[in-house]
Amino acid sequence: MSHVVVAPDKFKGSLTARRVAGHVAAGLRVAAPGLDVVELPVADGGDGTVDAALSAGFRSVPVIAEGPTGEPVTTAFALRDGVAVVEMADVSGLSRLPGGRLDPLRAGSRGTGQVVRAALDAGARTVVLGLGGSASTDGGAGLAQALGARVRRDDGRDVERGGAGLLDVAEVDLRGLHPKIADTEFIVACDVDNPLLGPRGAAAVYGPQKGAGPGDVAVLDRALARWAAQVARATGADHAATPGAGAAGGVGFAALALLGAAPRPGIDIVLELVGYADRLRGARLVITGEGSLDEQTLSGKAPAGVAAAAARAGVPVAAVAGRTTLAAPDLAAAGISRVYALSDLEPDRRRSMTEAGPLLERLAARLAADLGLARPGGDA
Repeated sequence: MSHVVVAPDKFKGSLTARRVAGHVAAGLRVAAPGLDVVELPVADGGDGTVDAALSAGFRSVPVIAEGPTGEPVTTAFALRDGVAVVEMADVSGLSRLPGGRLDPLRAGSRGTGQVVRAALDAGARTVVLGLGGSASTDGGAGLAQALGARVRRDDGRDVERGGAGLLDVAEVDLRGLHPKIADTEFIVACDVDNPLLGPRGAAAVYGPQKGAGPGDVAVLDRALARWAAQVARATGADHAATPGAGAAGGVGFAALALLGAAPRPGIDIVLELVGYADRLRGARLVITGEGSLDEQTLSGKAPAGVAAAAARAGVPVAAVAGRTTLAAPDLAAAGISRVYALSDLEPDRRRSMTEAGPLLERLAARLAADLGLARPGGDA
């Protein structure tokens, strides 16, 4: 009997992608005993990216690094066959802010650079850097410092942590950069095309999400412009206007300008890491999903990427979600034939989130019955 691939993203605030896949698989197996179910949790390059790699057979390498405001945090990267997966959200992300207190001017990306450095020291020849969920707008200066760059003020001292500190940058010295950078391939999981500066830049577009008011945005944009000018002076190339430079508070800029990184859609990278194409061979159905299927889903989020790849392989796709605001034509255009939402079983949003696991198992059982998965050779 052909198999079913369960490849969801997380239900944010409720379940990790791995737990979503587990509950869906459990519901399918109850309704269709003997059904071959392949659990393949995915992510779009933000939080959950390392966990997806670990689920696919990578090993976890723990690291103690600096959180966005300087406190030490315990994080990890995933490693297999010389490929390391680093997740910015788990070290320099909003979830790592002490007490959840936003600090738009002083939060930094140094910890992400420390994890990258640990991956290089562990022998990684390719580093995949997931940029979603960052807490900082420092242009990647912290990342660069952790990798050996000196970012100095006029008096020769290092600039202060965070984007505001870049108002004082007078020199960028790259002579101390980690020697393995030149021989390492860096791939940035990046789903945005924003430049570093201006009305579509890192500060203006994403700064408010990190607590930046209008005055803070203006300060950060000036600081990032000064940083970009000094980096261009040090490297001989200006990447401030390059699409994706504004990602993750400008870490995209540092990755492009200093690491020679190539930006790619996050879900495409993750699907390669977890071997999705191989799992599609012989599959009768793919089940994907996330907490909310909405307009953002159609703009490069994980379920859209999962569905698009399945469509190219001729495999039908169904989805599970906490809720959905998409009409049937939009879902069909994305390659999703039908959606099963927790809100159909439990309209109370709070209860839907706290009881998401059991509700997902019920939805999966309903899906199995509707699509004839319990019958040998049944149509999907």
